[in-house]
Amino acid sequence: MIPHQLTRRQLLAFGVATLPAWSMAASRSPARLVIVGGAEDRLKDKVILRRFLELSDGVDGNVLILTAASLDQATSWAGYEQVFREMGATKTSHLPIHSVEEANDPDTISRILNADGIFITGGDQRRLMQRLSGTDAAHALHIAFHVRSCCMGGTSAGAAAMSRIMLAEGDTPQLPEKDAAVLGLGLGFVSNAIIDQHFSQRRRLGRLLSALAQRPDLLGVGIDEDTALLIERGRGIEVIGKGTVTLIDGRRMRTNYRDAESSERLEMLGVTLHVLPAGNHYYSEPLVRMNAKPVPSTLRDAVAFLAAPGPIRD
Repeated sequence: MIPHQLTRRQLLAFGVATLPAWSMAASRSPARLVIVGGAEDRLKDKVILRRFLELSDGVDGNVLILTAASLDQATSWAGYEQVFREMGATKTSHLPIHSVEEANDPDTISRILNADGIFITGGDQRRLMQRLSGTDAAHALHIAFHVRSCCMGGTSAGAAAMSRIMLAEGDTPQLPEKDAAVLGLGLGFVSNAIIDQHFSQRRRLGRLLSALAQRPDLLGVGIDEDTALLIERGRGIEVIGKGTVTLIDGRRMRTNYRDAESSERLEMLGVTLHVLPAGNHYYSEPLVRMNAKPVPSTLRDAVAFLAAPGPIRD
């Protein structure tokens, strides 16, 4: 159990001091992210939420539902409370955060640090970051994930905020246009990608390409509804649910973004696009699992970049 009253400096010192024991546990069970494209099934098989619960130490795991992205946090919690209860979870609880003050509250920090799984609900990713950015809660989320291997999940807005560079808002052009996407800072669990959600259903390929033209050093990840990208830190990825994950790699592309006028169509040459259907695993090393199917080196390289461990952020 983690002490209750910790300043941010004490919090980091506590994490570093206990890192050897926690690192041993993490080596057996690497930190995982369950990033959901929104509209996940909560009525039938609940495949995605069941997998998240399984990765959060199962029905007896200490799971927090973080609703800070929602305008009506009580209603958001009520929906998930029922679903997790139906799945047999015994220790699921609500973590509401309405303000920076609440995000710095010692009780909030203690609850985050003792969680086995934290699920960030939908709403507005800008609202989520207004309440969390630069707070002790945001730092504690990173300690929980990186040091304790707490499973971190998020859907819709909670998915968009998983990346360091966050797609905050934007139009949905059919083709990439300059300034069609507005970027901001997210929670930073995924360092090397920009994440978009409701991807195929809302026809957001043009928007994600527009974002990548601004940041060609990153990958683009588009996740369909009722679909989740499971990232196993340092190892690989899995696609869960009903749809696909679209993985776009523009790190070697040439683009006219800097010279283009606002709203002008963009030239993007040498972009690599992978469509990854649900039910498949992709690893960062060739054939590291028995019976793993071979994949192109370009995809292995992109998966390794996507799953690479990032820093613990403030």
